[in-house]
Amino acid sequence: MSDKDSSTAKSYLDSAIAQGQSALGSLTGSTGDKAKASARKDEAAAEKDASHSVGKLGPLNVSPSGGVSTDDPNRSEGSWNQTIGSAKESMGGLIGSEPMKKEGAQQNAEGKGQEAQGQLSDFGSGVQDRVKGAVGGMAAGITGDREKEEEMRMKHDDAKTKQRSAEADIQKQADA
Repeated sequence: MSDKDSSTAKSYLDSAIAQGQSALGSLTGSTGDKAKASARKDEAAAEKDASHSVGKLGPLNVSPSGGVSTDDPNRSEGSWNQTIGSAKESMGGLIGSEPMKKEGAQQNAEGKGQEAQGQLSDFGSGVQDRVKGAVGGMAAGITGDREKEEEMRMKHDDAKTKQRSAEADIQKQADA
């Protein structure tokens, strides 16, 4: 990872430094320190937001750092099964067909489970591959293998994108 890449850890460090600056400004009465602390705190919040942002187009995910990933097929298939299940459920209610309504409810529930399975798979593989990319990048940096270091940075960034995409979808469902 380069210094220009967004990082949650860096945002937490910057936020902590801003808190210290703010406390110092309060103790000394320095409005300059308070202003610097406020600006640093805003930068830290923006850094954290950037490290968690993911652009999504269907099953394709892209992050500001250039990471690219695709969703586990269970995520798309599960979402599709939920849509079809809901349609069957509605149609069954509309025409008075209890079996169709039950079938739709079952397909909808199965789709939710399938989508959750895909999200957990993407989250787990994202975390695992981020660690592999970070460790591999450090090892390549120590040995001076710049090509391998870049390859591991890309692996880390792609995995981070996969993880953040799954996190965003999981959070969206939790908020619904």
